Amino acid sequence: MDAFVDSFVQILIQWGYAGIFLSALLAGSILPFSSELVLAALVGMGLNPTWALLCAATGNTIGGLTCYSMGLLGKVEWIEKYLKVERAKVERMQRFLHGRGALMAFFAFLPFVGEAIAVALGFMRANPWLVTLSMFAGKLARYACLLWAFDAVIN
Repeated sequence: MDAFVDSFVQILIQWGYAGIFLSALLAGSILPFSSELVLAALVGMGLNPTWALLCAATGNTIGGLTCYSMGLLGKVEWIEKYLKVERAKVERMQRFLHGRGALMAFFAFLPFVGEAIAVALGFMRANPWLVTLSMFAGKLARYACLLWAFDAVIN
């Protein structure tokens, strides 16, 4: 399996900006994947960091919106099966998000709770435009911090 993942990462790296976008989309969706490696490798190989950052944030936001969409569907069984998010965690996240609004989607980049935030916002029928913009801002900030740290290590 590791050989497959390594080969897949190499293909994504060969695809350039499209590879960054696809890796981030997978990482933001229900599939476990690390887009940071692809992003860092391609920026390290000379791709424009600004365009790479925008591709990563856009792909990861679209991937995150799959979790939001699953919440909109309201199929708890799917959420538990495919996202591995327990019903109790979603309900706890809904209670936490209640009254805070769609802007909480900013924190959808967080490990472990990010998917639950997106799913809960879908369940709550939060404003999709605000969710999308807020989610994009959070993911953009996360990738910008990653690139800043990568640049600090390299230079």
